[in-house]
Amino acid sequence: MTDLASSVPESAPPGKPTSASRTTLSHIMTHSDTNLLGTVHGGVIMKLVDDAAGAVAGRHSEGPAVTASMDEMVFLEPVRVGDLVHVKAQVNWTGRTSMEVGVRVLAERWNESTPPTQVGTAYLVFAAVSAEGKPRPVPPVVPETERDERRYQEAQIRRTHRLARRRAIKELRDRRAAEGLND
Repeated sequence: MTDLASSVPESAPPGKPTSASRTTLSHIMTHSDTNLLGTVHGGVIMKLVDDAAGAVAGRHSEGPAVTASMDEMVFLEPVRVGDLVHVKAQVNWTGRTSMEVGVRVLAERWNESTPPTQVGTAYLVFAAVSAEGKPRPVPPVVPETERDERRYQEAQIRRTHRLARRRAIKELRDRRAAEGLND
């Protein structure tokens, strides 16, 4: 793994509140979105999640941002043809060049006035990049509410776990390679 920090300028942009880049993407699910069971493909939902999260990351970082990882995607309820799906995203945490975007997926019947049901959640990590594809600084996120502060703290925990998992896997692979156990 390369050291990206050495290619990042030192000056950090001023902080931005969580509300500055929060967004909602809505889409009506059709037959072309369904799987063999008649419910919406998980991949269709994941694409909407990535689209909304990408818009938020680009807004927050004020420029191009690319998906670095999807930390977690949980499907809570099936989505059906005719559901109006709302994908709500916001920046939860920022590092120097990366940010975690939290996403909630809600669905409601397009022709009913019942409250939306939460059908999924996801956490994605985005990296801000320059036109040359190099990492660039992102503004710190400034939590505005107790909920935003909780999301910020939970994102730090996910980051710690993500880095520890990467480190443990690398150590295992290095140890196996040293023992001549190449896979």
